[in-house]
Amino acid sequence: MVLSEVIHAHIPTLTSKSTVRDAVDKMDIYQFAALVVVDADNKPIAVLTEGDLCRAASRNGSLMAIADDPAHVYGTANPTCAISSMDIGDAFHLMLSSGLSILPVVTEGILDGIVLRMDLMQAMLMDAMPEE
Repeated sequence: MVLSEVIHAHIPTLTSKSTVRDAVDKMDIYQFAALVVVDADNKPIAVLTEGDLCRAASRNGSLMAIADDPAHVYGTANPTCAISSMDIGDAFHLMLSSGLSILPVVTEGILDGIVLRMDLMQAMLMDAMPEE
């Protein structure tokens, strides 16, 4: 099984102009604890996680202190990405070895969607089940 079979293709994204407030709103509405920041060509430029926002709020004294800041400055720039034809087991290993909770999936650098560790674990277990 490959990533294109398990990705979340219709996902919320952020732009370089999105604020921390925008990021929190999207994380809440869509129930994703991480979002990809894309450029005008839909290429990933950063990944922002709930943990990133919590650490930034802690460093800056409060969430309100950073609410209007560009969200991408608190994320991980130049995120690790995978291609849609990557095997799910290889992607899972990449995520574990890199400490990633979200993995953007791209084709020729353009964002196709994301996978989460749980998606890959579920897919590997389903793939391993004997067919009846």
